[in-house]
Amino acid sequence: MSLLDALIAIAAMSAVTFLLRAFPFLFFQRRQPPHALTFIRNFIPPAVMTVLVLASFKDIQWTKVPFGTPEILSAVVVALLHFWRGNALISIFGGTAFYMIITRTGVLSTLLGG
Repeated sequence: MSLLDALIAIAAMSAVTFLLRAFPFLFFQRRQPPHALTFIRNFIPPAVMTVLVLASFKDIQWTKVPFGTPEILSAVVVALLHFWRGNALISIFGGTAFYMIITRTGVLSTLLGG
């Protein structure tokens, strides 16, 4: 693939993405969206977030030290940060930083006898 082919592909994908994002605003600016679209708008984001949270807990080894404690504590930190600040980025980054600190320092393994 030449540079020109790559640039054409990028331009085409950018145009399609832009049009897909703009379509609802252009199409529904003078009328109400159908009930199916309203349902999707209201319920799909929480459903996707639930699946992502559950998927993040699927590989935890509950029978070995530290028994999933870092993951559970990090999820609690994310929830507390989100209730406190209401900002998804602060919640995600704060929970990730907390998880990295407690797993890399070995504090929990020492406390739990592992």
